[in-house]
Amino acid sequence: MSRFAEHPGGAGLDERLLACRLDPEDVYVAVQDYLDEDLSHERRDVTSESIFGPEHTSTVAVTARADGLLAGLPVAHAVFHAMPGDVDFTYLAKEGARIRAGQVLARVTGPTRSLLAAERTALNLLCRMCGVATHTRRFADVLADWHTTVLDTRKTTPGLRAFEKYAVRCGGGDNKRMGLYDVAMIKDNHKEAAGSISEAYAAVRAAEPEIDIQVEVETFEEALEAVAAGALFLLCDNMSPKELGEVVEAVGDRAELEATGTITLDTAVDYAATGVDYLSVGALTHSSPILDIGLDFEE
Repeated sequence: MSRFAEHPGGAGLDERLLACRLDPEDVYVAVQDYLDEDLSHERRDVTSESIFGPEHTSTVAVTARADGLLAGLPVAHAVFHAMPGDVDFTYLAKEGARIRAGQVLARVTGPTRSLLAAERTALNLLCRMCGVATHTRRFADVLADWHTTVLDTRKTTPGLRAFEKYAVRCGGGDNKRMGLYDVAMIKDNHKEAAGSISEAYAAVRAAEPEIDIQVEVETFEEALEAVAAGALFLLCDNMSPKELGEVVEAVGDRAELEATGTITLDTAVDYAATGVDYLSVGALTHSSPILDIGLDFEE
């Protein structure tokens, strides 16, 4: 049980976050930092405190201003529940669902001061996560007729990686790796410093016998060298669809193959048609526009 459960009405929040594969305690700590950024460590909204007394309550509607895909309501819920007072958060839409402009996604009732103080932090996170999910869904839809999955990368916003990667999952994509700690990836600089792909691979395997190892390759010859060294997962970097197709044919089922580079919605099918297993797209997290969502007071 995380510290969210200490707040009135927060007991069910842990379960919702766990269902999103988000650690409630990590979310709690992150939310505190985000709120400190906007309200200072003293947690002051001087405008709202001047206008409303501590007993004044309101109900607000979290409303979509544009069409898109929903991701992040439990995170927005966490922001409101980190504020003082009894806050009731009612979910009116499901994670991963398509949403329409004008649709009410949730209603929140609580002290007016708390609602206004949490508003921007909650919306910043929700708009960002919905934007990532919406952009990811566009790739997933383009690839729907192919046996190719779109993946994210480590090109995430500092402090938001877990949330952005969750949003990718909501959009129909998958997570490549969470960081440098859970999957080994031998990239160009590793190869150069070690002397060769084979030497780098052998060093990692000796040090980490159980960990998954991915090898970045830029040419047909490097792909064959990596497979010969024992690699079961190749990252084919900046190859054309023609070059990638040759690697797919030569490697066969000896290794899983992922294509990366400047892959766009317009070129995704060209790469998928080669038979590659995955496309990794950094733009899912570093270039997705936000989805406009607002907070409306209700009478």
